[in-house]
Amino acid sequence: MKASYVAIALFTVVVVMLATAEVSMAAVTCSPVELSSCASAISSNTPPSNLCCTKIKEQKPCLCQYLNNPNLKKFVNTPNARRVARTCGTPFPRCS
Repeated sequence: MKASYVAIALFTVVVVMLATAEVSMAAVTCSPVELSSCASAISSNTPPSNLCCTKIKEQKPCLCQYLNNPNLKKFVNTPNARRVARTCGTPFPRCS
């Protein structure tokens, strides 16, 4: 009987953790301005800052949207932008 209570408690914790993870992923607001901390690294060969890498990781779900936007593509789809993203451990996704 005690084992079933432990199993139910463990199951409840896992469900709450998964629900929280889904909410936090859905809470990303796509805003290219969030990547402004990466401007110097993208426009030169300087390494990206920690803030830049954090922002790229936060905006990863939005990268395809930026790449498909003709006004943003010319800034985002450059070798330096890809280098910065790769350096931050967030390579560009393949977008359709």
